[in-house]
Amino acid sequence: MSDISGFGENPLRAVSPRGRFFTDQTFHFETLRNAGYVYSKCADLGEMLEKTKLIAEGDVESWYRAWAAAANRAEGLAASTRDTISKGDAYMRASTYERLAEFLLPPDDPRRAESFDRAVRWFLQGLEALDVRYEGFSAPFANGRLRALYLPGRRGSEKKPLIVAIGGYDSILEEKYPVIGKAALDRGYSVLMYEGPGQGEPLRKYGMKFIPEWEKPTAAVLDEFLRSHDKPPKIILFGMSMGGYLAPRAAAFEPRIDGVVAYDVCFDLHEAAVRTIGAVKQNPALLKNTGASWAYHNALWTMGTTNSDETLEAFSHYRLAPIADRIRQDVLILAGTEDHLIPFHQAADFEKSLVNARSVTTRTFDRASGGAEHCQCGATSLVHAAVFDWLLRRFAA
Repeated sequence: MSDISGFGENPLRAVSPRGRFFTDQTFHFETLRNAGYVYSKCADLGEMLEKTKLIAEGDVESWYRAWAAAANRAEGLAASTRDTISKGDAYMRASTYERLAEFLLPPDDPRRAESFDRAVRWFLQGLEALDVRYEGFSAPFANGRLRALYLPGRRGSEKKPLIVAIGGYDSILEEKYPVIGKAALDRGYSVLMYEGPGQGEPLRKYGMKFIPEWEKPTAAVLDEFLRSHDKPPKIILFGMSMGGYLAPRAAAFEPRIDGVVAYDVCFDLHEAAVRTIGAVKQNPALLKNTGASWAYHNALWTMGTTNSDETLEAFSHYRLAPIADRIRQDVLILAGTEDHLIPFHQAADFEKSLVNARSVTTRTFDRASGGAEHCQCGATSLVHAAVFDWLLRRFAA
């Protein structure tokens, strides 16, 4: 998700404050988000720093040109490199930068479809060069299909929980690899990543919009997966950003899920939307702000709405309070103390509502840790430490 806070900031400020890539909060956060994937070898800091020098504050076109150039440069390196690991790493970086390039483009910009296709293609070429086994499949759903990718772990992974990873308000399947996929494979887990309505290919190819009943696409993907694979001993559903609502919601109604990770917490999406879409409704001039414009138009695209009132009404159905008592699994809640998208108090609200959960663990990250931002962006190692320690405590083979 993107940010629309800091409306009073001067978008033309030439020098960013210490510790930031940009003064513009949206540009800073999205750069930080992807810089965190250095940890998974899906970005490189030097490449990113050089491109930030070419981006003008608040200028979406310069943003697109810089990151598209970074993607093309990395892809060129991949094509000319003989060493397979270096080749694979370069394709992964190309995919990351291409995804970053198209991120802020308007939904109807024709470059988005082309950019999405390149990011997917380069990602798969990266997996192949790195000799990472994968199985792509799709599950029938509504008027189309849901894209999924299974990454089987090494020998012994069949005795460990299967990690099922989903994104949120702005994710595509490929981003789940640097977020959790590679780290899980490194630790001997298998991973299943998928997209639902409102995300990635289902949105772009079939026009599927978000639905609050996330147990439905989750069940469709699990049904399709289990037609050709043995049922794993445990299934852990890991939801990123808005996925912090989607994953717990699915767990409340899908008995095959044994554990759920809300990364970050997203207990009440409507409350977050009021702070963003509601602000635009009160002051339409805020659409001149990069983050406000992105959040507003992304909502129209992914939710299938036409104005602020319809969008706020749509988001009112994305609340966990009414169904939290149905969640009986082990739950891990992650939260950043300076999350600019989801109010920090929602972590405590969610924890208190889980009256029937088998166990509840909450991990918070402050500024000193480096993980205070939404989804601990820029501090991927902290997420991995929290998630995999929790798995060992609750689901030891």
